[in-house]
Amino acid sequence: MLEENDGAGNTFKATAKPVLIGTAVVGATTMIFSIIMVLTHGLTQNLDKLSLLHPPFLLGLITGGAMIYWFTGASTQAVSTGAYRAVEFIKANIKLEGVTKASVTDSKKVVEICTQYAQKGMFNIFLAVFFATLAFAFLEPYFFIGYLISIALFGLYQAVFMANAGGAWDNAKKVVEVDLKEKGTPLHAAVVVGDTVGDPFKDTSSVAMNPVIKFTTLFGLLAVELAVTLTADQGALLSRSLAAVFFVISVVFVWRSFYSMRIKVEAA
Repeated sequence: MLEENDGAGNTFKATAKPVLIGTAVVGATTMIFSIIMVLTHGLTQNLDKLSLLHPPFLLGLITGGAMIYWFTGASTQAVSTGAYRAVEFIKANIKLEGVTKASVTDSKKVVEICTQYAQKGMFNIFLAVFFATLAFAFLEPYFFIGYLISIALFGLYQAVFMANAGGAWDNAKKVVEVDLKEKGTPLHAAVVVGDTVGDPFKDTSSVAMNPVIKFTTLFGLLAVELAVTLTADQGALLSRSLAAVFFVISVVFVWRSFYSMRIKVEAA
């Protein structure tokens, strides 16, 4: 009964989470349009720069999509590494066979490991998003508009995909365990692997798209206004220099989000 209810819960979550992301996209649309109104002086100037024929705008659209796919990969990597380290600790310190239960200290250690990797992963991801937003806002305002539009659109559809795919993988395991009663078979092993991917899909990457979209557009609104003012007062050289510095810092944290979170297996 509990397994069946859990399957229904997965279906409900897969349906509800895209609605949550949709609210972020609605808010993002309003903020993006406000930036457009400021830059075009009420849609009276520079409208030709809001076109696919304007290279910075087109490049911004491509970059925003790339940022979404990097984010989903990096957040899944953080979850996978944390889970692997927790399993390592359990295998080395906790006896799962017999009637002996795990001690409270060992159980707290497992929670500590998972929390540590979650915080480490999100620290790298947040700073990468933060400095990338600054870099792109200072680089070129119409590039940044394309970037924000792409973040909202790609983020919405990627979140819908991940929430539904994750729920489907999780429910596939429920079908094999409850309906087909084939625990311990190769089929069950296959769906367990699928569920291992499905859980970070539906419970981490998809829902985390909501704050990423909201933060990028809200903070970007402030950053691009600052960048435009700075360019008008001090010239484009200072803005481009700051953009380069911010971009390098962002790349460092993008690198850390993958390579410092990789599962390093010690040689036997």
